[in-house]
Amino acid sequence: MIDLRLLRDDPDRVRTSQRSRGEDVDLVDALLSADERRRAAGTRFDELRSEQKQLGKQVAAAKGEEKAALLARTKELAAEVKAADAAQSEAKEEAERLQRSLANLIDPAAPVGGEEDFVTLEEIGTPRDFAAEGFEPRDHVELGQLLGAIDTERGAKVAGARSYYLTGPGALLELALVNMAMAQATAAGFVPMITPALVRPAAMDGTGFLGQAAENVYYLEDDDRYLVGTSEVPLAAYHMDEILDADKLPLRYAGFSSCFRREAGTYGKDTRGIIRVHQFEKVEMFVYTAPEDAEAEHRRLLQWEKDFLNALELPYRVIDVASGDLGASAARKFDIEAWIPTQGKYREVTSTSNTTEYQARRLSIRMRDQDGVRPLATLNGTLVAVPRVIVALLENHQQADGSVVLPEALRPFLGGKAVLEPAAR
Repeated sequence: MIDLRLLRDDPDRVRTSQRSRGEDVDLVDALLSADERRRAAGTRFDELRSEQKQLGKQVAAAKGEEKAALLARTKELAAEVKAADAAQSEAKEEAERLQRSLANLIDPAAPVGGEEDFVTLEEIGTPRDFAAEGFEPRDHVELGQLLGAIDTERGAKVAGARSYYLTGPGALLELALVNMAMAQATAAGFVPMITPALVRPAAMDGTGFLGQAAENVYYLEDDDRYLVGTSEVPLAAYHMDEILDADKLPLRYAGFSSCFRREAGTYGKDTRGIIRVHQFEKVEMFVYTAPEDAEAEHRRLLQWEKDFLNALELPYRVIDVASGDLGASAARKFDIEAWIPTQGKYREVTSTSNTTEYQARRLSIRMRDQDGVRPLATLNGTLVAVPRVIVALLENHQQADGSVVLPEALRPFLGGKAVLEPAAR
């Protein structure tokens, strides 16, 4: 949630943010009105309660007709207090509902526009010229079949569309990528975590995933639980309703989890292969820090993502995501997109978001320093989303005979293996 004091002091800034996102600007005025009603209702309730207390003292000292009149007023006042309390609760509930519906304030440095209005910050590496090497590159599905690494046909048979098996070297490749990511994260001071895949509504809503992203969330109605689409959710909720000491910040966690996404609204997109699937594994970095340190921490998360992809020897670009393509929680987001040879374009493999104080306010997570207790900032960043990185690895490092040369940094996590050979060999 955004700070209501900021909303009252500078509503135009909030309106501008909503407009840049393509979100409902009228929500700002609706929240201002609800907030005013809440405060007025609270003042009225306090006034009536004060009168009620004074009246109680007067009744104790009164006699005769005066006491009877005071008792009658006491009865009337009790009804008024009850009504004022109900009005206060209703106004508070409405204000909180509207406040939780409002997206985070966009960082002024973020580009304004829609999905295609991102700004490319840098391009790292040079895509291979397969024509110059004398062969047409195979896509990851064909390579996966040759290597005995990916089985999408049986995945669809067993679990439906957008499902897959990783088999043999594919399964080992996933484990190697996860272990490599965890090794890098722990070396950088992150605490490794295995997180729950099922969470309560408070955790999912607190991280902002029940707003614009709700259509992609799996919900188990009988259990009132959600399947997470990222370990960001349980990592953000890990310190829910807690006050953290400032001298222990930043707290950095690296969470491994299965991720589940309905992929609603993507009919016909990426139906071949394992680029857009319903279930996958991921290592996610998550940070709790002081708000004034969040911007620098965001850059550090981006660098850790770059370090990982550099080690995998993949060509990629870094983009500054435009306002209309940001999630509700993110004030600013950087995506890294790896080059996919058979598609002739860059595709997202990681992202990192600065959510400022937005999630912390929703989850009631605060920090205590010399100035007292105040909200902190949270940030997240993908270190490896396994299927898409496998796609990029296979396609970029393939050879004419269908083998795949593994980057040196990954080899220790595969028992020293340097090349994945076609299964027929």
